[in-house]
Amino acid sequence: MFKGKKIVVVMPAFNAAKTIERTYREIIDQHIVDLIIVVDDASDDKTIAIARTLPNAKVYTHDKNRGYGANQKTCYKMALHEGADIVIMVHPDYQYTPKLIPAMAGMIVNHIYHCVLGSRIIGAGALRGGMPLWKYFINRILTETENFLLPARLSEYHTGYRAFSRELLQAIPFENNSDDFIFDNEMLVQILAFGYPIGEVSCPTHYFSEASNISFRKSVLYGLGIFRVIFEYHFSRLGIINSPKFHRKKKK
Repeated sequence: MFKGKKIVVVMPAFNAAKTIERTYREIIDQHIVDLIIVVDDASDDKTIAIARTLPNAKVYTHDKNRGYGANQKTCYKMALHEGADIVIMVHPDYQYTPKLIPAMAGMIVNHIYHCVLGSRIIGAGALRGGMPLWKYFINRILTETENFLLPARLSEYHTGYRAFSRELLQAIPFENNSDDFIFDNEMLVQILAFGYPIGEVSCPTHYFSEASNISFRKSVLYGLGIFRVIFEYHFSRLGIINSPKFHRKKKK
């Protein structure tokens, strides 16, 4: 518990056998996390076996590989089912340090934001951590484009380190989003569309052989998907289309 709020960390896992235990240990060291949920997306290494040895961790598995977005959908549904007040997504590949969990949770607990991102760009953490130059420049181009087309001014839209309030996850129809990598961007556009401001903290990052990375081809497809999401948001706002992604979920 942190100020009376239940903190749940979710880890969407795929072939993370080499790093998941190290990530888990650092999460536990923060001393505010009540539960860790690992959702394995049909890994073909020992991720599941290792995850099941971790104390205070609940492990869920997909019977087949469904994609990064589908993994997150399961993560958030399970976290809400477990009564989470704050949900923090930490990738089990140890690219993002769990040491920022208290800071990110604190910004939500103190009612400053409903969503907080761990930014690799603030403080030049991305380049120091070894982010490939081509990936850095694509990140900057896409981010500046999104800042121009969306009602926000973020340092980056593409980090996988995120914290959400229960209220936010119950309002966002994330079930209607993609099962692939574009899910992350769809979530942020939905959050902005519903009028929630987004906070950021500076996050050092580590790029190494065990850390997950998407290929150049998938990065290009991801970039094209971002423009599709932005146009879908604007066309929905103008009433040209009726997208279920931008319908706030009804309270139960």
